[in-house]
Amino acid sequence: MTLDRTLACLTEWLPRQRWFTAGATPPRVRVLADHLLPTDDTTATVRVLVLVDEAPARPIVYQVPLVERASTDAADPASVIGRGDGDSVLIDGPHDRAYTRALFADLGLGTGDVTAEVLSGEQSNTSIIYRSPSAPPVICKVFRPLNPGLNPDIELQTALADAGSVHVPRAIGRVDGFWRSPSDANTSVEGSFAFAQEFLSDVEDAWRVALRAAFTRTDFTTAAAALGRATADVHRDLARLLPTAPADAAARTALAGAWACRLSIAIDEVPALSEKRPAIEAVYAAAAEQIWPALQRVHGDYHLGQVLLVPGRGWVVLDFEGEPMRPIAERRAPDLALRDIAGMLRSFDYVAGSLRLDRRGDAAVSDAWARAAREAFLTGYRDAVGDEPTGALLDALELDKAVYEAIYEARHRPAWLQIPLSAIERLVAR
Repeated sequence: MTLDRTLACLTEWLPRQRWFTAGATPPRVRVLADHLLPTDDTTATVRVLVLVDEAPARPIVYQVPLVERASTDAADPASVIGRGDGDSVLIDGPHDRAYTRALFADLGLGTGDVTAEVLSGEQSNTSIIYRSPSAPPVICKVFRPLNPGLNPDIELQTALADAGSVHVPRAIGRVDGFWRSPSDANTSVEGSFAFAQEFLSDVEDAWRVALRAAFTRTDFTTAAAALGRATADVHRDLARLLPTAPADAAARTALAGAWACRLSIAIDEVPALSEKRPAIEAVYAAAAEQIWPALQRVHGDYHLGQVLLVPGRGWVVLDFEGEPMRPIAERRAPDLALRDIAGMLRSFDYVAGSLRLDRRGDAAVSDAWARAAREAFLTGYRDAVGDEPTGALLDALELDKAVYEAIYEARHRPAWLQIPLSAIERLVAR
């Protein structure tokens, strides 16, 4: 298939993908790299394209693995990107055995008898579960949006796993790659293409565990306290293994500036927030007057969906990439560990909020469940570190998270917008 035809197919296909972040803007793509992968499948050509979408104000770079086959017979219609002349078909790589086998080999895991299954439900990347009769299962995350440098998911999780932490899956391998800089064709950029880790099967994430407990009015405080202790363990390890930084005037100004920027965006998209602006800014100002702890590497997008409950092992944390809407430089920088705590507190609130939306159970009971879970989580964290993670700074970070949620819900799930708006009301009322 010609490159022009390939790009035409991709331009039509990309906006339908959950990991495509430009929204309603039609893509305007250009190829930055075209890597041909070796394959033992004589009926297929396997390649990895790195594309830049220049339609957004800030261009976005994507990885798109492709398999081209001469016939449509072997293709699942849902995975077809487009068709060329005759019977040729272009397939999204993770859904084709030729690419999944090539990726498995590229990870240094061999070319043995493995099956591959794409994990459903992901939004920002694509994960492939590999199973083999002779080895434990592996899950490989194929990064779709690409950034220069080592992906923080790889960096943080590998550091924790190598240090012996039981709270993260074991790191297994990674694939890096090169592409031309979108702004300078003579400059080469290196970044992370894929990351393989231990796959923990037959487990549930904490969101499902907590939602079921709230719906059935089951006590969750013991589990929440254990989650607080596990979170504290991860924070201590990250502070020990990776560089920290003082919360000096420049860092405080930068973080406060990020709060103000998100608030302005939120007010533009959710005008109802404008009347709350003075109260929100008052919470931020109170936090600015506090003594701040040192900055360190953090999870950055911490919520119940990022944690698994593993029998005999306890809570295991996943996905250290940070919030997808935040710039990559911001996600890589040392931050306040309290940001993760605020994220988890908001997640408990979302459990109660989702039950209210679905009209499942009594709202007052659900809210009481969430308050008890929040308090137990904070107690577990405090017991592990000997410090009380409360005060104006935590309030400001939780409020900033709720403002972020308001932007997200307004854009993607308007029916859920009341959950962060209610939290903002509660937090400024303090």
